[in-house]
Amino acid sequence: MGSFSIWHWLVVGILVLLLFGKGRFSDMMGDVAKGIKSFKKGMSEDDAPTPAPKQIEGQRTPDLTATPTPTAETENR
Repeated sequence: MGSFSIWHWLVVGILVLLLFGKGRFSDMMGDVAKGIKSFKKGMSEDDAPTPAPKQIEGQRTPDLTATPTPTAETENR
């Protein structure tokens, strides 16, 4: 007689249904499904590229490709 026989799982299943009830058990499964969906949605949002910041009219955008000008500290080295 093994501890993981079909009768063991049948008794465990009946006890779970008696303790939690049919409605409560299905509500818990629905909550688990909602949690999984929101987790997947959150993971897919992380993969999306971030949009470029909006430029305010009349404001210059910095030139990121320009080479920096040497300072007095770097010239002395």
